[in-house]
Amino acid sequence: MKKHIYYLLFSGIILSSCHQMNKEIDDVVNTKILYQSREFTVYNDSVVQGAFVAKALSRHHIISNYASPADKISPVVKFKFSINGGDNSAPAGKDNSILCAGDKEVYESPVIKFGSQYIDTTKQAGNAELKKGVQLILRVDMTDVRKSFKTKGYYQTFDGTKIFKNDFRGVFVAGNVSPLTWDWNNLYSHKELQMSDSNHDGIYEIRLTLNQHPDENKTAGTWRLSRDIRSFPQYESPDVLPDAIYNLSLEEMLNAIEPDSTFRTGKEWAGVWTRDISYSIILSMAILQPDVAMISLKKKVKNGKIIQDTGTGGAYPISTDREIWAVAAWEVYKVTGDNEWLSYAYQVIKNSINDDLQNIYDPITGMAKGESSFLDWREQTYPAWMQPADIYESECLGTNAVHFKANIVLSEMAALLGNTEDEKKYRDVADKIKKGVNQYLWQKDKGYFGQYLYGRNFKILSPKSEALGEALSVYFDLADEGKQKSIISNTPVTPFGITCIYPQIPGIPPYHNDAVWPFVESYWALASAKAGNEQSVVRAMCAVYRPAALFLTNKENFLASDGDYAGTQINSSNMLWSLSGNISLVYRLLFGMRFNANKLSFSPFVPKAFEGKRTLTNFKYRKAILNIEMTGHGNRIASFMIDGKESSDYAVPANLVGPHHVTIKLANTILPIGEINSVENLFSPQMPAVTWQNGRISWADTSKNIASIKILKNGELLKNEADSALAIDSGSYGDYQIIAVDKNKFESFASEPLQIYPPQKEQIIQLEKFASKSNNRYKGFSGDGFVEISKSVNQQLNFSININEDGDYIFDVKYANGNGPVNTENKCAFRSIAIDSKKAGTLVFPQRGKDEWSNWGWSNSLKIHLSKGVHQFSILLESWNENMNGEVNQAMLDCARLIQIDKK
Repeated sequence: MKKHIYYLLFSGIILSSCHQMNKEIDDVVNTKILYQSREFTVYNDSVVQGAFVAKALSRHHIISNYASPADKISPVVKFKFSINGGDNSAPAGKDNSILCAGDKEVYESPVIKFGSQYIDTTKQAGNAELKKGVQLILRVDMTDVRKSFKTKGYYQTFDGTKIFKNDFRGVFVAGNVSPLTWDWNNLYSHKELQMSDSNHDGIYEIRLTLNQHPDENKTAGTWRLSRDIRSFPQYESPDVLPDAIYNLSLEEMLNAIEPDSTFRTGKEWAGVWTRDISYSIILSMAILQPDVAMISLKKKVKNGKIIQDTGTGGAYPISTDREIWAVAAWEVYKVTGDNEWLSYAYQVIKNSINDDLQNIYDPITGMAKGESSFLDWREQTYPAWMQPADIYESECLGTNAVHFKANIVLSEMAALLGNTEDEKKYRDVADKIKKGVNQYLWQKDKGYFGQYLYGRNFKILSPKSEALGEALSVYFDLADEGKQKSIISNTPVTPFGITCIYPQIPGIPPYHNDAVWPFVESYWALASAKAGNEQSVVRAMCAVYRPAALFLTNKENFLASDGDYAGTQINSSNMLWSLSGNISLVYRLLFGMRFNANKLSFSPFVPKAFEGKRTLTNFKYRKAILNIEMTGHGNRIASFMIDGKESSDYAVPANLVGPHHVTIKLANTILPIGEINSVENLFSPQMPAVTWQNGRISWADTSKNIASIKILKNGELLKNEADSALAIDSGSYGDYQIIAVDKNKFESFASEPLQIYPPQKEQIIQLEKFASKSNNRYKGFSGDGFVEISKSVNQQLNFSININEDGDYIFDVKYANGNGPVNTENKCAFRSIAIDSKKAGTLVFPQRGKDEWSNWGWSNSLKIHLSKGVHQFSILLESWNENMNGEVNQAMLDCARLIQIDKK
């Protein structure tokens, strides 16, 4: 009865003029349930989420009454001021707010001093909403900043960062209501959000028109197939809604192909992006669009190597997940059997991995360093204190799953091409990665992998789950069979889907944080099938079907809290990897297609809820056209026939030509239901703010829910503490961090490492004593000057350090790189370092702000063992130290630092 009422409500809302459809809607009473939860139900022809209903009237027509709750925008406008577009006015969560509710056309904030917080205490009516076209005037007092520029030459932000007068580029405002944005990655480029000081009194002002286009994010109420998809595989099953979503996704696939025969990333995202196209090609685009896949992959090759998309700190080697290209290229070969493509891709992958072997692999753990794969907005998944140099040093689950599989791919390509030496070499690299991931990232108590190793001089494991990495660890066989089952059963899953990370980070607006991405959900579904977990498979499939049906498009992401598409920082319809994931549920999950070098094998997984006869006709495999019919349910094949003849290996050979009929009968195996770790969408505690003064470490109480505080020294637990301060012996070296633990046993991120040591433990080496100092007139350096390094200047910088005592040391370099903003472009500078003519590691000098050449920071640090005596250090530009720009590989080096670590 309740179900019937939902459909009558749906009828009344959007179908009052469509009486011919009412009977079809009412007939849904007799449809079967595919999945049901407290939040939504997926039927074989419809989705019901509260009062919202989507119904497939046929395999070519879906209607939906979904209306985003975000259409009613809260009148509470949150905002923060910014110097140069950075998040530098206050810590995370310390936003300003103003209430714009009422009949006024213009609202004004008071003059807010930069660095202070203003909270509007006006009481808000329960049903208040932001009206269309309301104007807001914001004012910020920058006089203290100007005074500091005048007296000191710089302004020091809340976190200790010095912004020099010469680097000042303007004042901006960020916020939660359009045209405001929390996109710190690109805020500096939003000139419409730059504030002005017309009378030069130090008070900056901006006038904004809010909610100008309240309907721009609304989705359509009807989808009807409007493009010819008959040349692609035609799919039919007993379930009309998934069939219709498959056809919708095929149509959107056609929309995602540009005139130059490359993939468009999404409706709002033009251009070819390495990770987006690669993950999409692996899911289903290699199968459906191999030629477009090849052209798109070639677009992401430069100088015979894979391009790392622009990202944190100037791209490669801070971001290092470009090797997912290798997995996509291998999939294209296995689908097509194109030997010319195999030879081309092999050389590109080999060139790229050989650079990685020199630049990013940790010789101790065997793992790859660099930013989490696809999670390339650093504030969304990393603690705020982590600079790009710190992110380079992180060793992440998803990125290592990618590198593991890329090395496996290269080894298998080498085997096909007869190169036994390379076959063994790259298999060995893959084995080292696998060993490292399972040794350093596995959490036995949780039953899934941790997010990443992070820190500076002593790395620790972030215990958060990372959904894509967990899925890939199963799908790529990075985890063994026992761990695969454990990962699928134990990784936390929230009501609307598996979130990118869990628990969420407080104070960070939804995008990667606090959100679900359908393409990740699709990989989770494939991984769940591989682990044999039927309950997880059904839930994941329906977590993909729900938004596609209600929104009538494949969105990029949606909120974890309520499953809505509006409210994440950036979103797009017709998203390539989302639609590719949707299609993959048919090919790779239900039919279980596995492409090999010499055959197409089948390993179906059909949950009991999806049982019945399904057909896939006009499926092109190399020179064959397959018409496939499958009946039953389960994951075991009872019989497999090609043109009526039994085939024992459940595969179609690669040399098959012309039309053929494949008949698969499943054994109707009753699968173990499998467990799911269903959880509420919860947040970890706020990271503690830590200070060091008068021999004591102290930390701010971040939440009333904090149950305990962990104090780490040199990456190890020193003690659990209930107080808010601890006396520390400053006579010996210690690297201290604080972690807050709440009543749910969730941990905050560890605070920024605080190095405490006596002055005699440190040596500062002024590099201008060993090379000509730069003539650039930058500020903020130490000593008598600084040294430029570039592709033409100081390609080798040599200096000596006298060591007084055998021991372990930490080495890093103070530098500036103003060639680009922190979060975009591709001009990260990096070099190899040799000690006494032996390679000791890689030093990275990421971008620190566009034209901010007086913004000095520290490179990543190296732990080295040195004997007593004089040692020769060389900072070298080697052939493999090539960034993605190719032309600009430049930084200014101020000094080197060497700190002795106490013997244990």
